[in-house]
Amino acid sequence: MWKRLLFTLAVAAAHSHAAVNPVAFWNTIAGRAFAPTQGTNPVAQSRTYAILHASIHDTLNAIDARYGSYTPGLPRDPAASVEAAVAATSHWVLGALVPDQFSLINAVYASELATIADGPAKARGIALGEAVAQATLRRREQDGADRSNDPMFLPRTGPGEYQFTEPFNFAAFPGWGRVTPFAIDLKEHDLDGPLPLSSARYARDFQLVKELGSLDSRTRTDEQSEIARFWYEDSPLGWNRIAFVVIRRKNLDLWQTARAFALVNFAMADAYIAGFDAKYKFRFWRPVTAIQNAGSDGNDRTEPDTGWQPFQPTPPVPDYPSTHSLVGAAAAEVLIDLFGDRIRYETTSSTLPGVTRSFRGFSEAAEENGESRIFAGIHFPHAVRDGLRQGRGIGRAVGKLLPPVRKSSTD
Repeated sequence: MWKRLLFTLAVAAAHSHAAVNPVAFWNTIAGRAFAPTQGTNPVAQSRTYAILHASIHDTLNAIDARYGSYTPGLPRDPAASVEAAVAATSHWVLGALVPDQFSLINAVYASELATIADGPAKARGIALGEAVAQATLRRREQDGADRSNDPMFLPRTGPGEYQFTEPFNFAAFPGWGRVTPFAIDLKEHDLDGPLPLSSARYARDFQLVKELGSLDSRTRTDEQSEIARFWYEDSPLGWNRIAFVVIRRKNLDLWQTARAFALVNFAMADAYIAGFDAKYKFRFWRPVTAIQNAGSDGNDRTEPDTGWQPFQPTPPVPDYPSTHSLVGAAAAEVLIDLFGDRIRYETTSSTLPGVTRSFRGFSEAAEENGESRIFAGIHFPHAVRDGLRQGRGIGRAVGKLLPPVRKSSTD
C-alpha cells in the first residue's frame, strides 16, 4: 500500500512540475529512472535521452508535421491521440534502454493511459508511438554503443600518460568515441591537444589546480567548494533540468518542447562522443597523477606532492578534454540559439540537495560548470577551456537541425 501511495504522489508531483505537458512529463520520468545510476554512466544517459527525445519529436511530427524529422520515412497519422502517442513512444524507448527501471516506467505508462479516453484516437496513438520508437531504436542499434568498452585500455608508462586513479582500476568506455554521432561530423570538431609538459602555461595550470583543487585547500572559497559539489552531478541530469525550467517558463507548445529537448540532448550525446574520442586519443594524465609525479614531468616550475588528493573523486577517464565542460557548453549553445542568453533562472542539483543556484544566462552556467572541475581538483584548466570551445562548436552545429516546415500557432 505504501509503495502504491508513494508512486501516486511521485507521478502527481511530476505532472505538477511538467504543467501537464506530456513531453516535459516524460523527460522528468527519464530523470527519475536515471537517478539510481547518478555518477556511474552519464554517457549511456546521454544516448538514452537523445533516443527518447528523437522519438518523441518524430512522433509528434508524424501527427502534425511542423519540424523536420530525425528518422525519415515514418508513418503519418493525424488522427492519433497526441497524449497516447507520446506516452507509448516514451514507454517503449525507456523500457528498452533502462530495463532496470521497467517497473517504474510501466507503472507510469499505465497511469498515463488510464487518463486518456478509450477509442480509435487512443489506439492509433499507441500504435504510432510504438512504431516510431521501434524505428528510432532500429536506427541506433548498430551505432557502436554496445562495443564502448573495446578495446580494453592499457596504461602506458611515462610522464603525461593517463594512469588509473583511485579507487578505480580501469578506464571507462575507451570505445565511446567510436559511437555514431546523432548529428555532427567528428572531423569538424578536432582539438589541438594538451599543453606541453615543459611549457610555462602547463606549469601555471598545474599550480592553479594544485592550490584550488586540493582536498585540504586553503585558497578555495566556500562558494567555490559549493560550485564543485553542485556541478558534480551527471551532465545529462543537470542540463535537462535547466532546459525543463526554461521550457516551462517560456510556455512552449508540445512541438516546440519536443524539438528543444531533442536538440539539447543530441548536443550532449555528440559532445560525449567527441570528448571521449579525444580523451583516448591524447590519453593525458589527471591532476592527481600529475601532482604526485611532478618530479618526472621535466618542468622545473612544478613541484611534486606525493600525498595530494583532489577535493572530489576523479572519474575513471583521461583528463583532456573535460567532457563535463564540453557537454555543458554544447547544451548551453543550443539553449542560447533557442532562447537567447539573457534569461534569469534557478536550478538545483542532486549532488548538493537543498542548494539552489541562480544564473543570468546559459553561457554563465556553462562557464561555472567548467570551473567546477578545477575547484574539484579533477581537471586542468586547459582541458576545461578547450572543452568549452569544442562544446560551443558542437552546440552551434546541432542547433541547425530539425528546421521548421511550417510555423506553429505560437511562433
